[in-house]
Amino acid sequence: MPEAAAPGGPPGLVVLVEDDAAVRASIALLLQLHGYATAEYGSAEQFLAASPAPQRPACVLADIRLPGMSGIALQARMVRNRQAPPVLLMTAQGSERLARAALLQGAVDFLEKPIDETALLGAVAAGLRCDVERCARESARAAVAARIGTLTRHEALLFEHITDGRQTREIAEELGLAVEVLDQQRMRMMEKLQVERITDLFRLRFQLGEVLSDPTGPL
Repeated sequence: MPEAAAPGGPPGLVVLVEDDAAVRASIALLLQLHGYATAEYGSAEQFLAASPAPQRPACVLADIRLPGMSGIALQARMVRNRQAPPVLLMTAQGSERLARAALLQGAVDFLEKPIDETALLGAVAAGLRCDVERCARESARAAVAARIGTLTRHEALLFEHITDGRQTREIAEELGLAVEVLDQQRMRMMEKLQVERITDLFRLRFQLGEVLSDPTGPL
């Protein structure tokens, strides 16, 4: 079983984006022999247009030099999408500058052709592990967002003020409330979020990973 495949689950999917059909077929066959599922595209545009179903875990192995959109440009686009799988880049004309740029931009690995089998399998396993970890983080973040979504706009604003590190008296003055009333509202808000300590609120804010902006919900 491939290293990053979940027990009893589907094999890891490797999406190949390579314009050389012979190279693409060769890499796909090698990966399939090691138990991985593969999907093949001749260009970044074909891959993006196909919008393949997000079978997980998955990673994309793309050539840097492609007709149309380059592998580097594809990677930059994928990095901006929180739901996109990790990207590995490969090239027949590698350079230290290209490798550094790819890795700094978030590529899991940078492989030079002809690709060594051991290096390829190691890079793919690393890419799939990254996707498993990313999916777990996104799942946790979605769960936190769902809990915060149960708050009223006022409660969400209170949550944001508290996790910005502001003091209770300062928040109460800004909202025009007595400290005692604010404490009661904070307790109700924490009950909704199923937490008991102020430090738990900060943990939720960290997991959410973004500042709440213009929250909506019942008044």
